Amino acid sequence: MATSSETLAFLREVRLFAALADPDLLAVAELLRERTLRRRQVLFRERDRGDEMFIVRRGTMLVSKEITGKVEQVLVRVEAGDFFGEMSLLDGSPRSASVQADTDATLLVLGRESLQVLTDHAPHAAAVFFYSMVQVFIERLRRSTLQVAEATRWGLEATGLDVETR
Repeated sequence: MATSSETLAFLREVRLFAALADPDLLAVAELLRERTLRRRQVLFRERDRGDEMFIVRRGTMLVSKEITGKVEQVLVRVEAGDFFGEMSLLDGSPRSASVQADTDATLLVLGRESLQVLTDHAPHAAAVFFYSMVQVFIERLRRSTLQVAEATRWGLEATGLDVETR
């Protein structure tokens, strides 16, 4: 996509790219493509194949997980400046959740082939990008660990088991 000054200004505000110097940010920006969605349009479903990550430029996306047959639980709302889909970008695994547009939305897309181009042609930019991504992974893992502990505690309380600490 043609990289505008508006796109670069937006990317400077995205946490994932905040540590990139201008030449590295430009290298990344040139590899992104834009995708638009209408309100309620599904981007992908849980278990779909994937090899892209998405940065929300405008709008809000809903990430949900199938609980049973037709019941889905919204896990998170992803707002402008946030990103999702990075697990499939990196390992090609099936999507771990479903994502649909909560509002009309514009996304910036980074695919695995583009990431390889970045790694080959701008290794410094790739290194900074990966380091930033690892920091976000760690934060998300810690948050998930706390949520599992809370859910376990609630489950124990619901069953009437003693959960008092010593």
